[in-house]
Amino acid sequence: MNRVPSVTKRHGAPPPGDRASGIRPVFRHAQPGARLRQSAPVAAGLALVLGSALLVACSPVVPTPEQRITTALSPASDELSTIVAGFAPEGCTDASLPVTVEEQRLTAVLPNEADPSQPADRTFARAMVEGAGFGEFTAAFADAVCAQGSLADAQTAVEGLGTLLWQDAVDRVQATDGVTGDLPASDDRPLYWARLEAMSVLHQWSPDFELSTQERGVMVDAFDRAARGMRDVDLPAGDQVVGVLVSGFDPFTLDGGATGSAAGTTGNQIRHGNPSGATALAIDGTTTTAPDGTTVHYEAYTLPVNYPEFERGYLDDTVGPLMEAGDDRLDASITLSQAGGSQFALEQWNGRYHGDVAGNDNFAPCPPAGLTGAPQLAKDNPGCNTQVLERWGGGDTVADPPQWTASTLPIEQMIVARTGSDVPRPPGDTWEDESVAFGVLWNTNYRYFPSCDSNEEKETSQREDAYPPALEPTPPPEDSCARSGGGGTYLSNESAYRNTLLRDRAGLDIPAGHIHTPDMQNFHTEFAVTDATFEAWRDAIVAQTRELIAVVGTHS
Repeated sequence: MNRVPSVTKRHGAPPPGDRASGIRPVFRHAQPGARLRQSAPVAAGLALVLGSALLVACSPVVPTPEQRITTALSPASDELSTIVAGFAPEGCTDASLPVTVEEQRLTAVLPNEADPSQPADRTFARAMVEGAGFGEFTAAFADAVCAQGSLADAQTAVEGLGTLLWQDAVDRVQATDGVTGDLPASDDRPLYWARLEAMSVLHQWSPDFELSTQERGVMVDAFDRAARGMRDVDLPAGDQVVGVLVSGFDPFTLDGGATGSAAGTTGNQIRHGNPSGATALAIDGTTTTAPDGTTVHYEAYTLPVNYPEFERGYLDDTVGPLMEAGDDRLDASITLSQAGGSQFALEQWNGRYHGDVAGNDNFAPCPPAGLTGAPQLAKDNPGCNTQVLERWGGGDTVADPPQWTASTLPIEQMIVARTGSDVPRPPGDTWEDESVAFGVLWNTNYRYFPSCDSNEEKETSQREDAYPPALEPTPPPEDSCARSGGGGTYLSNESAYRNTLLRDRAGLDIPAGHIHTPDMQNFHTEFAVTDATFEAWRDAIVAQTRELIAVVGTHS
């Protein structure tokens, strides 16, 4: 049986200022052509940039270093500013202050499921936050923030509140004796929407003291990282404990989908969740016991579906310190994300190329040509080549950082374990072997530029659901430039690349790699915020993902 055994939860968290988040109350904008060279991690500020404009030009516009690390802001709608002011004490917010693209979605309202000609009775964000019993969090957060009289005090407050929000979300998902709210315990989406509500308050907060755009950016990053569990990572020491670190992602592709006739309502893709984020919440702070009696301890965090936060070090600052020598050095590091179909993909090759598809902030650092769709070359093009901060090894050539990294997950054991054999198959599951919930494939696909000076592309394609494979996979050519890892060019591949690059630069021989899950966006209703089919897919994917992670823990 591969079912994950009963788990033990950890309570408590490292105090603010620990090394897990890397946030410090200092800032320096990166200048064009320059690199950040701090000995301690810092967060970039937030500025007004036209990120979405980079996607539509006939000729690709090369983003500046500042644009690559900066979360774009734009004027808030009157509707959003009214929502934000409603959370905060009177006079605490300023409607003229800008917000992010993601925060603008806080106004979205679905059509009513029973009568699509009418709007739902509340925003989708409120349906998520109130549905999880977190309905009072944002107002309490605003009260606490508005009471602060200095940047230092505000930063301490938001870091603490961010960690508490993460812990509350973890506790809710892992609850065994019922939860508050009408959403199921396993739902990952309330954390995302509660975090956005709080960040919109921070963006429109008008304190009594002077607060620069850069200082506000540091504070927002401090809260964001804490509310993603990045300050909560606490791997135990000891030879009889194996420490496994797991990342998940936010919901994404939230725009579009079916619409109703009600004026002002949004498409139903706003309902999307992410099984990787749900898995992170379900596994954080838990333990299993390996066959030899070793305790395997899991810690987790979630990542944004945006490029600038990766460039600012969100993943590297979380994982990197735990790969350095010390009692709390991890034994395995796994990145997770959602793909498609009814199968898991164990990604073998990760490419440095990234950025031709926009994130949740509508920004893509390496957009294809607007008329032809031709990809940009990565050579001498930092927008298309993943950039690594100097504090994690840097590199400023086409070969440094390298174009490719590889998985060291125990692929054979993960395939032959037949995970999912005791997981109920969700409605509409199309995997042909009905004795398991989902298939598990070893994905050795990749695409590459044989010459880094030419946009001619080649592809190697092979996926195996048995081990050993029928054909031994061929690694990418040594002098090639990456066009796409097995996981594509999106942020899933980026998380995999950065994670395994950190492993290589630390000189560690540990399991590290990426798992793509099946797609859980399956509903049998058109506009309901949740339904039994959606929940069945999430629960099945999370259950089998945890079994795969447990296999990694056993072989670490």
